[in-house]
Amino acid sequence: MSTRTAVDTVTAGQPALEEELTVTRPSLPPFEEYEALLRGVWQRNYLTNAGPLVVELERQLAAYLGVRHCLFVTNGTIALQLAYRALALRGEVVTTPFSYVATTSSLAWEGCEPVFADIEPDTLTLSPERAEAAITPRTSAIVATHVYGNACDIEALGDIGRRRGIPIVYDAAHAFGASFHGRALAAWGDVATLSFHATKLFHTVEGGAVVTNDDTVARNVAALRNFGHEGYEAFGGIGTNGKNSEVHAAMGLCLLPRVPGFVAERAAITWRYDAAFASIGAAVSRPALRAGLDYNFAYHPVLLESEAAVRAVQQACEARRIRTRRYFYPLLNGALSYVPTTHTPVAHDVARRVLCLPLFTGMTNEQVDRVASAVLDGLNAIG
Repeated sequence: MSTRTAVDTVTAGQPALEEELTVTRPSLPPFEEYEALLRGVWQRNYLTNAGPLVVELERQLAAYLGVRHCLFVTNGTIALQLAYRALALRGEVVTTPFSYVATTSSLAWEGCEPVFADIEPDTLTLSPERAEAAITPRTSAIVATHVYGNACDIEALGDIGRRRGIPIVYDAAHAFGASFHGRALAAWGDVATLSFHATKLFHTVEGGAVVTNDDTVARNVAALRNFGHEGYEAFGGIGTNGKNSEVHAAMGLCLLPRVPGFVAERAAITWRYDAAFASIGAAVSRPALRAGLDYNFAYHPVLLESEAAVRAVQQACEARRIRTRRYFYPLLNGALSYVPTTHTPVAHDVARRVLCLPLFTGMTNEQVDRVASAVLDGLNAIG
């Protein structure tokens, strides 16, 4: 029997198809290392409910981030919901329309009313001035996103929070491995949340965390993620099942020591992209990084000059089996039926022109050059 595949048959006599490049790929540890931790899980027969690997991962994460509490949960969306509930948010919450939908949908899920404020045109993070202008007597918090791992204006937002007496919550899903003035980006604010989804720089396959230095908030989250338990036979209120497992924690323990290497490798990829586009000026630009930020190179977003340019580049990339992503598009302001549309012209403009190019650990120079070539082809096609 022939071992020739259907793809071989279709492409016989034709040039081989180029390998498909996705916008990101999960990093994985050596299988033997992961297997060694799983053997311990099998031996203990202890899979969930604050097992020893979960406890150890939380300890290591708190030390890595330099915080008092890092509570490992099911995913980044649950982390947001638990943070909002632990802070007893209600009424209006000022937030950014330029973020993943979970930032806003989790607010609505918790019965809050998201109010969108515009973003800064250079960093693409929430504008403190616009956020403060959106505050009303019904505002209970500001929720800001460290977009692509770029820092929000932490000092200005913190000042608003102190003056107005409201908490500042950071959606730090993109921020693992980044720091601001020498302090982990996820350590800022009253509470920050992390996503450990497989596509993130650091992941646990699925997972997330709530990060805080507030002991009361941490106790609330610990109870909320475990059905409201406050002791084996006591319940303190309504809770949910937001726990995570030993199998997921094992992946995190394998990958955490590798984060500095991941960041360094991604930095080199980013600089190669920058060199490839250096000659075309404003036709391809990147968001400005906040002064004082030690960046994690989690993504490679580029800003093109028009939406037509974005579509032309995407088409050229698709022709070469390269997947890009309009991240974040569509803009949440106007895309969600449960949130009133507000005037956010900067965010509207950015969402039309932003495109994320492939960036992942293990990406070769040849793959970077292939993407850059396709981008230039797309731009040349529109003149």
